[in-house]
Amino acid sequence: MKTRIASLALLATSVAALSAFSASADQADRNGARPILNQFPVRAPYHALTDKIVKARKPAAALSTWKGGFTDHHNINRTFVMVGPDPAQSNATTTIPFEVVPVIMTYTAFNNMKFNPKKDTYSNGDTVLKNFLNSPLVKSNVDFKSGGTDLGTGQYIDEYQRGNFWLYGVKQNSNYHVVLGSPTVMKPLKITVSSGQGVVEKNPFGPSQIGTYGFGAMDSQINTYIQNHSAITPDTFVFFVSHNIFLTSGGCCIGGYHYSTSQSPTSQSYGYTTLVTDVGSFSQDVSAASHEIGEWMDDPYPGNNVVGCQDNSWLENGDPLVRLPNYGGYKYTVNGFDYNLQDLVNVAYFGAPDWSVGKLHDFQNARPGTICPGQ
Repeated sequence: MKTRIASLALLATSVAALSAFSASADQADRNGARPILNQFPVRAPYHALTDKIVKARKPAAALSTWKGGFTDHHNINRTFVMVGPDPAQSNATTTIPFEVVPVIMTYTAFNNMKFNPKKDTYSNGDTVLKNFLNSPLVKSNVDFKSGGTDLGTGQYIDEYQRGNFWLYGVKQNSNYHVVLGSPTVMKPLKITVSSGQGVVEKNPFGPSQIGTYGFGAMDSQINTYIQNHSAITPDTFVFFVSHNIFLTSGGCCIGGYHYSTSQSPTSQSYGYTTLVTDVGSFSQDVSAASHEIGEWMDDPYPGNNVVGCQDNSWLENGDPLVRLPNYGGYKYTVNGFDYNLQDLVNVAYFGAPDWSVGKLHDFQNARPGTICPGQ
């Protein structure tokens, strides 16, 4: 195992910040809620059915992916599949077709209270959906820097990935980009939540009302939607977006997840997130969305990219940073609105070579030189 040592001053600052954050997180835990973004569905027959349906759609299509690998600190060969072409071989922009599905939730036992991202608004007057579509996850409206290096103006996850593989090939192939295409907003997924399926209650992390719904039930609803919409094909990324909804699985609160209909590179990848309007809340604005899209980019078929970490058995680049201050989020102001984009670890965190820009181990350099426990 290799040990990395930060300066005492930086370490003291990090400990203080983490202690303050842990106190607030522990309070939320005592209230029966905790921030969750590392949940995956249990494989079910409906996944196999969805997989069969999408693979039969014509013309046949597959997501743009590349295969890579590294030898970790224990001399074990690790392989991975990621979205886009190999950064050492491509010097062009790859565009992934992007479909967005608003999720509208109606709670019959709570005076038919409705959570609708197409109508509900933020303090700036924009609808939740419009706010997401104007965010740095979808629009190229922020000049991103990592470790003092200007990576360019673009979508956040694209610029993160450029920094992630900067010394692997991107520095030479400066036109390398993997971007989400102009989004196609599809017909909403409408869910009526009856008594016993979920509740409306105060946000454990803020002042507003939120709705809850079962994690497995949501995944089943999403798969049924995919089965019934032929425009969704394996070469696309389909993302389901709700407003102020936390999923539950043995407790609250799941802010999002990503998955695929199977582990095959010809399967359908998809994701879900909730956009919470409370400032400072877990899953506020696009923080959970940035987590899930970032993890989809580097692990589109969960279960394939196995790593030797005690905190993370799969190459999930968002999970290690959720419990940092502000849930790992960093503010970027666009048109007067503060978007919170979650920091993401680079592959070096999982024991790979220092391929990233500045040899950083996360995009914001929040934890200099940190590698995962077990490496």
